[in-house]
Amino acid sequence: MKFAIMGSGGVGGYFGARLAEAGEDVTFIARGRHLAAMQHDGLHVSSIKGDIVVKPVKATDDPATLGEVDCVIVAVKAWQVREAAEAIRPLVGPDTLVLPLENGVEAADILTEVLGETPVLEGLCGILAWREAPGHIRHAGVDPFVRFGERDNHTSERTARLKAVFDKAHGVSAEIPDDIVVAQWSKFLFICAMSGIGSLCRAPIGITRQLPETRALIERMLEEIHQVAQGHGVAFPANAVARAMQFIDAMPADSTSSMQRDILAGEPSELESQNGAVVRLGRAVGVETPIHAAVYAALLPQELAARGELSL
Repeated sequence: MKFAIMGSGGVGGYFGARLAEAGEDVTFIARGRHLAAMQHDGLHVSSIKGDIVVKPVKATDDPATLGEVDCVIVAVKAWQVREAAEAIRPLVGPDTLVLPLENGVEAADILTEVLGETPVLEGLCGILAWREAPGHIRHAGVDPFVRFGERDNHTSERTARLKAVFDKAHGVSAEIPDDIVVAQWSKFLFICAMSGIGSLCRAPIGITRQLPETRALIERMLEEIHQVAQGHGVAFPANAVARAMQFIDAMPADSTSSMQRDILAGEPSELESQNGAVVRLGRAVGVETPIHAAVYAALLPQELAARGELSL
């Protein structure tokens, strides 16, 4: 299949490299020093699943030069999804799939507003990876997986075909869940709690899950998201919170979320689409989320400063 990777950081860089390694036609859309390094030296992935070097690598900063592709993987930061959707318009033909691998639960809605219903799938991924240097991705934890499906959960030949392609890639587990919305909110459940507590405490998950005081906050954050999900009709299993806590407990002790890393670096983060989204989505269905509201409020001044909207 012909893939375009819109956003070539930890997520897009890793999964795109694995697809290229498996023989697929992959073009990375990147910019600046990262793009220049890839074009000159290739894309290097250091991974606990085995290192990869994609060289030569197909990479560009202009999606319009690619023509229509079979699948666009959208792996930009959550606040960039609408801009990305506009940029990939020239890539989307009548048979193109658009697969968002975002942390939040609103990316597919945004993509659909721009591109229409037909091409857009629901999707998510699991991986602990980041851009360590221009042209270099580091994968340090979590067995990488992608999960995707049609937005109404009907079975389709096109999602089966996409899964077959991912199945050929080393270091990637692919699944079409029975209910992609439940799968998406299940990730949202733990990643918002992990991001919020880590960003607030400036500590890795191994610390915050160990201390009784911060562990209690994590548990209350999980409960709030569970209530919001129920308010939106998400058919969570009864043990969803316990399973999320088990996942958090199983993560490497030094794990941090991408939102936490961005906040610590003083860069714009996904605060609005994670903890902020919990507050907003809760309000929409009359569910109070006091812990997430406090986390969001405490982190908002730095977020606005990182975006140049506030001077600290």
